[in-house]
Amino acid sequence: MKSKMIFGFHAVTSRLRHDASSVEEIYVDVQRHDKRMQDLLRAAEAAKVRVIHANDQRLDGMVGTRRHQGVVAKAGELSLARNIDELLDGIEGPPLLLILDGITDPHNLGACLRVADGAGAHAVIAPKDRAVGLNATAAKVASGAADTVPYITVTNISRAMRELQERDIWLIGTSDDAEKGLYEADFSGAVGLVMGSEGEGMRRLTRENCDFLVSIPMFGSVESLNVSVASGVCLYEARRQRLAKAG
Repeated sequence: MKSKMIFGFHAVTSRLRHDASSVEEIYVDVQRHDKRMQDLLRAAEAAKVRVIHANDQRLDGMVGTRRHQGVVAKAGELSLARNIDELLDGIEGPPLLLILDGITDPHNLGACLRVADGAGAHAVIAPKDRAVGLNATAAKVASGAADTVPYITVTNISRAMRELQERDIWLIGTSDDAEKGLYEADFSGAVGLVMGSEGEGMRRLTRENCDFLVSIPMFGSVESLNVSVASGVCLYEARRQRLAKAG
């Protein structure tokens, strides 16, 4: 099983909670003795995971950042869906997907995964190239969502979108200049929500492959929202509509 480093209290605690058997060992800052660390150590002991004390410099070197909060875990990959067919075959009910076209900031990707988990999206789909991968920083920002929401990368995002449409999934893109507003769209069925990159928005082919576009109403002075915030607004509107339809 291929191993990777995850870090931060949320990410490591979430992995212990969801699949402790995948955690090989945990490295903790020898200087930290606060309640948060004690809670983590008790969880590791209960899961029978080896704990290794390390200094701050060693932890920095293991993950390439100082933002590890004094906890780093070596863990195996989880068995989430690895491709679109595997994903869709395992979904009961109408799929709710988040499609990210070229997100390059790992903090934005992590935040998108977190909001996707919160809204109950079934997966996040993104291109392999010209986009950030699911690295340790993105996993930390995701606060455990990287372990629960499949992150599926595809070689050609336009081809993947057409495959989704062939599976009767409507693709709804977001654009500031769309004629239709977010609250006029029907998100209650099988939907893939398509979000553009942080600066340039959706690429031309991505935009053309959407079934239609919607805009998020803006009532203040700013012109647009951060991609993770916009994803949250749209995903929770989809969740609201689905709950209303089910009720």
